[in-house]
Amino acid sequence: MFFKRQKAEGDWLIAGLGNPGKKYESTRHNVGFDGVDYLARQWNASVTKAKFEGLYGQAVVDGCKVLLLKPQTFMNLSGRSIQAAAEFFKIPLDHVIVLCDDITQKPGKLRIRPSGSAGGHNGLKDIIARFGSDGFARVRMGVGEKPNPEYDLANWVLGKMGGEDRKAFEARLPDVEAAVRLIIAGKLSEAQNKFN
Repeated sequence: MFFKRQKAEGDWLIAGLGNPGKKYESTRHNVGFDGVDYLARQWNASVTKAKFEGLYGQAVVDGCKVLLLKPQTFMNLSGRSIQAAAEFFKIPLDHVIVLCDDITQKPGKLRIRPSGSAGGHNGLKDIIARFGSDGFARVRMGVGEKPNPEYDLANWVLGKMGGEDRKAFEARLPDVEAAVRLIIAGKLSEAQNKFN
């Protein structure tokens, strides 16, 4: 598999998970897109080039070349876009960082992991299936639990996140950027200690 090839330090792929289209903007499932958009603003990048079944842009961050990607495949096929971009730029899996929503965490909470199971997240599930490995970092951003057990999960994650929940999420975006910078610098455990 391509991700076992050795690659010089410096090239990173940061993918934010979400669903394309106006209908899904500001939904809980699209906080990964929101995270990538925030990073792009901070790093003077534009995530508008269409390729790899996604939208992408490039930046240089702390001396490293970084590819920012928003897959346009819909959530459940996110891995297809990420794999295509990683193969094209020869970026190994351990240089991939995924930003996504987490319904087990309250809005404003972050959970940074170097690897691990999908935890029921269909976007992560597809990435793991396509690469045959869970060896990529992820920054999971809290969007809150369903209001009650009977509430339909799809309706919850595809619902708009507004009010105090949105404010709590947006207040943590600078920490998302700081965490990503630490991961790129090889300090993932420091990012966990500071921001989890």
